[in-house]
Amino acid sequence: MEPVRLVLIGAGDRGTGYSRWALAHPDRARIVAVAEPDPARRERLAAAHGIAAADTYADWPELLAAGIAADAVIIATQDSGHVAPALAAARAGLHIMLEKPIAPTPEDCVRVVDAVREAGVMLAVCHVLRYAPYTRMVKQLVDSGAIGEIVSVQHHEPVGFWHQAHSFVRGHWRRQDLASFMLLAKSCHDIDWLQHVVGRDIARVSSFGGLRHFRPENRPEGAADRCLDCAVEPDCPYSATRLYGGQLAQGRHSWPLSVVTQVFTEESLLSALREGPYGRCVYACDNDVVDHQVVAMEFDGGVSAVFTMNAFNTGGHRRTRLFGTRGELVCEGDSITVYDFVTGAWTQHDPSTVGGADSAGGHGGGDEGLMEAFVTAVATGDPAPILSGPAQTLNSHLATFAAEQARLDGTVVTVAR
Repeated sequence: MEPVRLVLIGAGDRGTGYSRWALAHPDRARIVAVAEPDPARRERLAAAHGIAAADTYADWPELLAAGIAADAVIIATQDSGHVAPALAAARAGLHIMLEKPIAPTPEDCVRVVDAVREAGVMLAVCHVLRYAPYTRMVKQLVDSGAIGEIVSVQHHEPVGFWHQAHSFVRGHWRRQDLASFMLLAKSCHDIDWLQHVVGRDIARVSSFGGLRHFRPENRPEGAADRCLDCAVEPDCPYSATRLYGGQLAQGRHSWPLSVVTQVFTEESLLSALREGPYGRCVYACDNDVVDHQVVAMEFDGGVSAVFTMNAFNTGGHRRTRLFGTRGELVCEGDSITVYDFVTGAWTQHDPSTVGGADSAGGHGGGDEGLMEAFVTAVATGDPAPILSGPAQTLNSHLATFAAEQARLDGTVVTVAR
């Protein structure tokens, strides 16, 4: 069987990460063209994949208009740039792997879903947590009746103090008008994960939260606008100098350092911290997304769940407790334990988690699992391996929008059908 031919739109951290799967499995998939506005990223990816200069483009419309022989497209642009290329790719008859969220508005999410259905192409939304080994094991245990019927769930996403500062205070996702609100930008993974594990649509939601800490009024006395100039930087938990300088010193040239600079020298890093957004004081940025939020949800059939997202922790794997009629399941990403009410025994299960919980670690094996599933589906013409298609993920997206509406309005919101 010939390798699946993929075109990549967006050669940033996510697009580059997904494309590495093709390098590791050249008999299964090839990246045959790339569209990326940043010339350095574009040239680097083209060189890694042996893509001819004629098949590299600054803009995605040029790529799709070129009529390149391809089977599918990976769309890994910024959140606001998902809809137009997805609609165009569907019209071109290309199967689509689309970075989450589908779109920054519920109306556009529905447009994309309708477009792929009308075109008869496959869509895999990059809800990578569905594909992680620990999720597959949790789902298998739940579906086998190991804890009876699920009654309620507690789920916590520990964003991590440094990750919040990097991505959601200084970085691309710091403002809703630049990307999207926090639940959609980060935690739609978790809302979707809960819907997948429970196995029912989300019916109603309420939510509380806000931007508590990363505000100008919390700026320490004597703090400068940039970490490099700051007298209180040595005592600041959010020091850019410590975060990125420490990563450089350890020779870790991956995310998040790779977002700050593409040249891994002290001189280049200092220049980026002096001039770019990632050297700014976290109390002197233009961020407006929340740093903590709680979502209460009710699923069809009455199952309840509480999801908590907050920045003020060390990060790491999500932490979940599922409460059933015959037992309890505790999951922390790299460990799963089940308690049986009848036997009174705790049973340990090894989910064989691969890598860390963040993008640098491949989301615990979820990135690789998604690529395996998508390429298999395209190669065989069978969408069954795709766990995050339009039917599976539209409800979780609409529930995420409803939760943000509930937070802003102080109400309980029924999720659109």
